[in-house]
Amino acid sequence: MQVATFLPAFSLESWRCGWGSVSFPAVGSPARQVVAETLREILRTQFGFLAFRRIRPNLEKHAFSYLVYVFTVTWIVGIGRYWDHPDAYLWQSAGLGSVAYIVLLSLLIYLVALPLRPVRWSYRMVLVFVGLTSLPALLYAVPVERFLPLEAAQTVNAWFLAVVAAWRVALYVRFLITAAGLGAFETAVATVLPISAIVVALAVLDLEHVVFSVMAGIREDAASPNDAAYSVVFTLSIFAFVAFPLTLIGYAGAIYRRIRNQKKADGQG
Repeated sequence: MQVATFLPAFSLESWRCGWGSVSFPAVGSPARQVVAETLREILRTQFGFLAFRRIRPNLEKHAFSYLVYVFTVTWIVGIGRYWDHPDAYLWQSAGLGSVAYIVLLSLLIYLVALPLRPVRWSYRMVLVFVGLTSLPALLYAVPVERFLPLEAAQTVNAWFLAVVAAWRVALYVRFLITAAGLGAFETAVATVLPISAIVVALAVLDLEHVVFSVMAGIREDAASPNDAAYSVVFTLSIFAFVAFPLTLIGYAGAIYRRIRNQKKADGQG
């Protein structure tokens, strides 16, 4: 699948940087037609990616355009994620937490997979990939508590969490296999290790304000539509505390095997 640029190539001079190029429109350009065509290409690329179709973004020429798009989508999704959250911090309500999250998550994924020697790997590529997984989180913005009873809203929010998480993990696995060229064992380790690390960090830092309160039981007067989702996070954290050290051992073994295979290949060469 050929992927067009997110921003059109206009006739005036372009400013180039390490992230790509920025082009400025010529005077009298058919802006309306260009914007419509660009929007179609963006949506075709985004939904093709979410449908597990093969995409080939040209990051060498149009990385800046991709980054503008994924940061904008992530920012909007972040605002929707916390717009009716009673305990959200200001930076979370402003969508800044989601933007910072994809930057840090991309760095974590990049560093975890780097010792496994992926065939094609760059932080820029990982950042674009992570940003393209932001859109499904719009489900979190649906105010189910406005038209459902509290218990039903809790169940629906928990299902939203499960669907979005499973969707993103599946996209991540496919990304490691197709884009990074990792084998089955390396993919499994590079998938479980950062996920378990993130869940453990969420439990330790209590970023949702209530993860540990689940341990003591949620009082009825303090119940919220997100309680079931918080309980899911708490349950996952229990498994993550067990999986993290085991996966870390497997990760060390995968690195050793990768280095050994590389030395054998160099010796034969």
